[in-house]
Amino acid sequence: MSGTLNKVMLIGHLGDEVKMHYFEGGGCVGRFPLATNETYTNKQTNERVTNTEWHNIVVRNKGAEICEKYLSKGDKVYIEGRLKTRKWQDDSGNERYSTEIQCNDFTFLSTKKESENNAAAANKPMAQKPVENEPSTSKPVGEENDDLPF
Repeated sequence: MSGTLNKVMLIGHLGDEVKMHYFEGGGCVGRFPLATNETYTNKQTNERVTNTEWHNIVVRNKGAEICEKYLSKGDKVYIEGRLKTRKWQDDSGNERYSTEIQCNDFTFLSTKKESENNAAAANKPMAQKPVENEPSTSKPVGEENDDLPF
């Protein structure tokens, strides 16, 4: 095989609002952190462990404007793109590197209601959501149970 492939697919939650930067020529770029989680059970302690990985997402032009308009902190989103490593100098003159996901496709996975709840949760702590009961396995009304002693 002579070709190469640089493709990333992520599903995660926004860690912050989309930060926009506009250029003189009319273009723009949006940046936001995306959190993905890995959960496993530690075999020695039998404890559930969750590791969060943070990804720097970069979206350009019209896609960036759409993300800024419809995404907010906590929203779930599918991101597809490619890895890009940038080299830059910090204030002390040290060479630094940062790896980003250059997004070329995305799909919003949070519903509008969930997005509104995420926005409300950012402003105030939300009470824990009650767990719904599993569907009842009881028999339909009118069906008799033959195991009754009477």
